[in-house]
Amino acid sequence: MNLMSEDADPSASYAAARNAVANAVPHRVTFNRFELNRILNLYGRMVADGEWRDYAIDFLKDRAVFSVFRRASEVPIYRIEKDPRLARKQGMYSVISATGLILRRGHDLDRVLLVIDRKLALV
Repeated sequence: MNLMSEDADPSASYAAARNAVANAVPHRVTFNRFELNRILNLYGRMVADGEWRDYAIDFLKDRAVFSVFRRASEVPIYRIEKDPRLARKQGMYSVISATGLILRRGHDLDRVLLVIDRKLALV
């Protein structure tokens, strides 16, 4: 006895289920490979200097956040944020201090990260 009708196409039901799952997952902002590589290179140098100890990455619906901690139990000392809504205005990248002060904002990630990496740039 066949449970499926002769007219039903099994691949159509799988496609419908796959599309329902794909539509249920919200779009998230992420760092691309270049951006993450640049941030992690800076993070590695600061860990080697003993200034930073931990990090966290959050991919939210409206922005991506890379948080840097001196110790794991503290608030982040810096947050590197990517907000695509600001891409045509002030720039989608920003570095924010622990107090919430925006230290630098711009269109180019390398130039924005210079506010943190300034000590190495002056050598």
